Amino acid sequence: MTAVRRYPVLIALCIGAAFMVLPFLIVAVNAVKSPTEYSQHGPLSLPKGLYLDGLKDFWSRVDYGQKLFNSVLISGSVAVLAAVLSVLNAYAIGIGRIKGRTWVLAFFVLANMLPQEALVYPIYYLCKQVGLYDTRLSVVIVFTVVQAAFGTYLLSSVLGQFPREIIEAARIDGANKWQVLWRIVVPVSRPTIGVLLVFFFIWTWNEFLLPLVMLISNDNQTVSVALGVLQGQRLMDATMTNAAALLGVLPAIVFFLVFQRTLTRGIAVGAVK
Repeated sequence: MTAVRRYPVLIALCIGAAFMVLPFLIVAVNAVKSPTEYSQHGPLSLPKGLYLDGLKDFWSRVDYGQKLFNSVLISGSVAVLAAVLSVLNAYAIGIGRIKGRTWVLAFFVLANMLPQEALVYPIYYLCKQVGLYDTRLSVVIVFTVVQAAFGTYLLSSVLGQFPREIIEAARIDGANKWQVLWRIVVPVSRPTIGVLLVFFFIWTWNEFLLPLVMLISNDNQTVSVALGVLQGQRLMDATMTNAAALLGVLPAIVFFLVFQRTLTRGIAVGAVK
């Protein structure tokens, strides 16, 4: 009976997966379809051959290699720095039990609720004043703080339940606060930190508004900004549009698949706890 009850859930999951994968497959098929085939047979037809001119034209038109490097550099830097900052903040709040812990956590929750539209002008003005406007460093700093707000809130709740006996035993053995953090807390919390790294990378990769405002030079733009700017120029046919969408989302999918085991392990460990 238990196996029979699982079939509806399995069927529902398969249907949901099909709805999620189908749009990506349609984009991938149309990216290698010639404009003539697209206009004659529509977006749902299969291509008769591989038409790669759309991918090549988009790659050369936006200098995709440079945009890809910028996106990887910014997203990777934000993921690592935000994770480190989240660990340090959460260690002070969850284990250190600083004064006003509730108010500090409320501040981080409020920071997560602020819309980016409300941050655009203050960040723009501040970066102009300190000479960081139109630099990749400005975007890295902003998103590190934004992502670390969520990471701090999540890790604080996790470290708040950390076994105090382990920490006390380490301190009796002569470990200082830094040794407790890097040799005990971080290794035990590695699955959760791995999940944060994956989320921070993908979230930063998909950001559009702040990079659009802060990165105006062609050499500093990210993939998402390049896609939006080129779409606004209306210089692409349907095939090149699908090629642009494919190249824009493919690196994030590859990154997710590479670290899928890390994400699954982190979620499983959190469920067990």
